[in-house]
Amino acid sequence: MKTQDFFYDLPPELIAQEPLPERSASRLLVLNSAGQIEDRRFADLVDLLKTGDLLVFNDTRVIPARLFGRKESGGRVEILIERLLSESAALCHVRASKAPKPKTAIKLEGGFSCTVRDRCEELFVLDFGQRVVAVLEAIGHVPLPPYIDRPDADVDRARYQTVYAQKPGAVAAPTAGLHFDEPLLERLKQKGVAMSFVTLHVGAGTFQPVRVEDPTEHRMHREWFEVSAETVAAVEKTHALGGRVIAVGTTAVRALESAARGGTLRPCCGETDLFILPGFTFRCVDGLITNFHLPQSTLLMLVCAFAGTEPVLAAYRHAVRERYRFFSYGDAMFLSRR
Repeated sequence: MKTQDFFYDLPPELIAQEPLPERSASRLLVLNSAGQIEDRRFADLVDLLKTGDLLVFNDTRVIPARLFGRKESGGRVEILIERLLSESAALCHVRASKAPKPKTAIKLEGGFSCTVRDRCEELFVLDFGQRVVAVLEAIGHVPLPPYIDRPDADVDRARYQTVYAQKPGAVAAPTAGLHFDEPLLERLKQKGVAMSFVTLHVGAGTFQPVRVEDPTEHRMHREWFEVSAETVAAVEKTHALGGRVIAVGTTAVRALESAARGGTLRPCCGETDLFILPGFTFRCVDGLITNFHLPQSTLLMLVCAFAGTEPVLAAYRHAVRERYRFFSYGDAMFLSRR
């Protein structure tokens, strides 16, 4: 297995730059366990799911994690928070002409400031001297992914957020959930589809490509997650009654499978660096709703592990031919486990 095995050609114009006017108006590429492909609409999910199935959503909430400022020397600085370390400190990506040294003060917009406390490999620990969340709510920008080639706008405050987001902490959206709106959720409930939640605070590392030839040598970023006793019980009940557990997004897969690393799904809270590659044994998830992912990314490798590398890459080639919209604001897939 080589990283090159997970490459596909993508015309740049297929990368979605804006959300559609309606969340559930996206297209849905269905890939079944036999490798057969079907072109549907996302709203067709009501017909594709069965009474007794369980949808597991990631209820993380995206924080406005991008900040702009200047060093005391006048040099411009861009900060992207990776994750919160405490009420007043955060682990951050810092983009500047020269890497700031410890004790460097950074003046932010709106009269706010922060200080470099320490360096942690490629990242920096910044101390804000007050609640980080308060600073972000006041002057933070929506942390749109690097492949969206425009500044964030007012529309992104709502649309780069799921309608069921609850727990602040993510710096990237769990994008499979962006397609769900309240009317669709209500139709699914009326059909008898159960719903449960996990939390995984998505970090900026989710966009990093695998740069080593052998993907098993890739160092996975760590993200905070939680799987509750209620969700564990819902998964167990669904399987006991013959239903399917459908993860909404790769983050929901990683949370569930992280909580089952000991062999049995158990309530769990902490950090995960789980890297799912082909050959992985899935213990919880039977179906997956997900957006299209970057070539040679850990998320594409997870999808290939779930539904088979060749079937998945064939589906991606089909999506390119049929002009699907790709990545965060793009269309979605519904995959059954191979």
